Amino acid sequence: MNRPKHKYVSLCSLLLFVAIFSCKHSEGEYHSITDKIEAESKNFHGTSISSEQYLEGIQTIQVTEGKHSFLIPERKSKIKSFACKECHTKSLSELKGADTIKKAHWDIRLAHANLHTMNCITCHNGDDMDHLSSLTGTRIDFNRSYKLCSQCHNEQFEDWKGGAHGKKVAGWAPPRASMTCVNCHNPHKPGFEKKWPARFNTQKVKERE
Repeated sequence: MNRPKHKYVSLCSLLLFVAIFSCKHSEGEYHSITDKIEAESKNFHGTSISSEQYLEGIQTIQVTEGKHSFLIPERKSKIKSFACKECHTKSLSELKGADTIKKAHWDIRLAHANLHTMNCITCHNGDDMDHLSSLTGTRIDFNRSYKLCSQCHNEQFEDWKGGAHGKKVAGWAPPRASMTCVNCHNPHKPGFEKKWPARFNTQKVKERE
């Protein structure tokens, strides 16, 4: 049975009219989450929240690692014994065996890895003490010591670049500023000491005795 073509056109027009005017977007109801996002983001022009106020008084430098650019705290000005050349007027090879010279860095105990795997010269170049040294002998600035850590701790480094590992200097609002490895970990003894919380249930302690 043949039906007039104009009836189909009228029916399509009616369905389109119903679809358009039956939406309740103005009432906060949407067909899908995508519709909701699109509708409610039309008048969004960015956020006025910023972390800048929390960075006041903190000296930072900008670094770019892969697709990520962010700020990190400047490090060298915080190292009380830097620059090393102020004391290291000779290379370590020249100082070896000099028993008359007081042992330097006597207060540092390396507890980072097995001593057969890692020692001082794993990270420090005895002929250029003002810079760190990678496993391949590449010079690394003290402000970018995370490059040294990333050689062995690659997974943590990838997470850190994206913001999933480590602490923020201020918050998640831009400009992004993150602590580096050495802001949280002692590079010579990076493991955190186990400790009791400041307050704990003393009754539980008695029960364990």
